[in-house]
Amino acid sequence: MENLRLFTTTYCPFCERVKKFMEENSITGVEVINIDKDPAMKDYLLEKGGKKQVPCLFVGEEPMYESQDILDYLEKNCK
Repeated sequence: MENLRLFTTTYCPFCERVKKFMEENSITGVEVINIDKDPAMKDYLLEKGGKKQVPCLFVGEEPMYESQDILDYLEKNCK
């Protein structure tokens, strides 16, 4: 599996939806990064992804922003 990093914030319902899906499906191996707690990673998200929208799943160095796209990817590749 590729290097997966999920960028989230504390009060984002779409982020919670993705994290709940991962928990319910026992998906591990995804690094979850809360950009509210790590300002350097917020800068990284903006620099590498081009925007600070969350949730954002980096598959390697490619950002994926829409929660449904992220869920579809996790369903297909991580279950």
